[in-house]
Amino acid sequence: MTNIKNDLFLKALRGETVSRPPVWIMRQAGRYLPDYRKLRDKYGFFERCFTPSLCAEITVMPIDQVDTDAAILFSDILVVPMAMGMEVTIEDGKGPRLPNPIRSKTDVGKLTLNQIQEKLTPVFEGIRATKSALGGRVPLIGFSGTPWTLLCYMVDGKGSKDFSVTKSFCYREPALALQTLDLIADAVVIYLKEKIKAGVDAVQLFDSWGGILSHEQYFSWSYPFIKKITEAIAPFAPVIIYTKGANFALKELDATAASGIGIDWTIQPVAARGLVTRAALQGNIDPTILYAPANVIKYKTKEMLAAFGTNKYIANLGHGILPDISVDSVKVFIETVKTYE
Repeated sequence: MTNIKNDLFLKALRGETVSRPPVWIMRQAGRYLPDYRKLRDKYGFFERCFTPSLCAEITVMPIDQVDTDAAILFSDILVVPMAMGMEVTIEDGKGPRLPNPIRSKTDVGKLTLNQIQEKLTPVFEGIRATKSALGGRVPLIGFSGTPWTLLCYMVDGKGSKDFSVTKSFCYREPALALQTLDLIADAVVIYLKEKIKAGVDAVQLFDSWGGILSHEQYFSWSYPFIKKITEAIAPFAPVIIYTKGANFALKELDATAASGIGIDWTIQPVAARGLVTRAALQGNIDPTILYAPANVIKYKTKEMLAAFGTNKYIANLGHGILPDISVDSVKVFIETVKTYE
């Protein structure tokens, strides 16, 4: 493995003493960057994901332009259902569509684990191209959706505010739902192990829709599969778990093998520190604060840093960056963290 010149991010995940918190931004590879938008206008979404040279170019953009302490691979969580045999389309501005969603045992029977390495070879080649382009400057993060979040798209067939179709599937076909979640977990483990072999230095699990679940639902349909994946992957690379809107599960997430727990902006740092005592915390400024004037961004960022402290902490947003945030505002946020004492 290449020696990494700036390894603050990995040190923070290992709980080592650092001079300042490392910083990166969820969804930093794209959306808000003008150079990314030029590529978006030229190439389709999955063309960008599956062309190794484009994947590398997009992933490295924020490192070159805003100087974060880690890169996150440009990809999408829905490459996993694709590799399992489902059709997925994405139109810019319209979101994902899975035209043949899972509704029955027959549909589940069509899912396969046999083609993940082959179908996602371009992703793994993209990792190798990205590592080469980074030249050991910063660590590279790979990611996946969690089984619950992936199931939401695989059953509903598109984005939703409540994923009621998926919830009804889980209640109508409880055994089949758990079987499907377990199968997706196996797919994610294969996928992440291949990403680590290709060269990512850490992985993040996005449980984007964990927050639509009740406490009971979360511990039936999401948590067990997050735990299974984390235990399988942690011996090979640090794992960060990010569940949006499910602060009630932080203590249990800290009890997994994860090195880091990502949090959204709805929890106070002191409360998060009380619940997560072993793993590093990551987050949690509200992304909309980056719309504020520079002096407000600086003040709010310093306030966040003071509340979390330097150790076992990675500065980030509480969710993905919004597409119309200015690059200058991002630079103010990054620079405030980098000069924090």
